[in-house]
Amino acid sequence: MTTENEFASAKEAASDARILAFGRLLGAANGLEYLLGKELEEQTGLSHSLFELLLIVGRAGAGGLSVRDIAQAKVVTSGGATRLVHRAVEQGLVSRRASVEDGRVQLIELTAEGERAVVEAAGLHARNIERLMLSVLPAENRAVFEESVKTLSKHASGALPVMP
Repeated sequence: MTTENEFASAKEAASDARILAFGRLLGAANGLEYLLGKELEEQTGLSHSLFELLLIVGRAGAGGLSVRDIAQAKVVTSGGATRLVHRAVEQGLVSRRASVEDGRVQLIELTAEGERAVVEAAGLHARNIERLMLSVLPAENRAVFEESVKTLSKHASGALPVMP
């Protein structure tokens, strides 16, 4: 496949199946993020970003997670992750403590309130995902869809640079 002059016109380029597939994926993701995030915030008071932070930290377990690891997981800069963690600390959802291996590294852990909030929000979020996303797919396609999304996510994650 040549990369130069692959398309004769803008209309041809815009109609390419690969470009359409990616555009549809982005459109679906953006629309679902808006709808799911709006419902999450309205019903729990948690923004989608804070909820994702709580999920990431919760997935790490009792040992906690560094801000750098949070930044990498969320694909944001360390500064963006630091600001998000600061908001969560202010709301009592996470705590910070120095790492015993390296005192310069702050480890982030869920507080009891953060644990309660993420468990409550996750139940609502899972039901909304079922209603707004999974229920529109034929039942026989769900497993393939979930596996395909997992494959795409892993590939993209592995190709990302380390976040600054």
